[in-house]
Amino acid sequence: MSLDTLTVLIGAVGAVVSIGASMFAGAGWIVRRIDGVESKLTHRIDGVETKLTARIDDVETKLTARIDVVETKLTARIDDVETTLTARIDAVASDVVEVKIAVARLEGPPRHLVVAGR
Repeated sequence: MSLDTLTVLIGAVGAVVSIGASMFAGAGWIVRRIDGVESKLTHRIDGVETKLTARIDDVETKLTARIDVVETKLTARIDDVETTLTARIDAVASDVVEVKIAVARLEGPPRHLVVAGR
């Protein structure tokens, strides 16, 4: 083998090895960078999730308290309306009884001597 051929072969092998090593190093850097970004994003997402969970729980607590207040007010109001309607219905019922008695007095007992129309 000549010295020129040997030089070309060593140069070609050196170029292939350096390109391969560069590609391997670049791929390692990309993987390391992706892992770093992933861990940062995971940390940030966990922080946001914690904050949102706290806010949602706070809103749920406030809404539950407001619903309880409204329910109490509505229950009291419904009880008042029920009492008022019961009193009014009882008054109407006694008026109806009095009207029935008055109508019965006006009609009077049936006459026995008058023959009913034919």
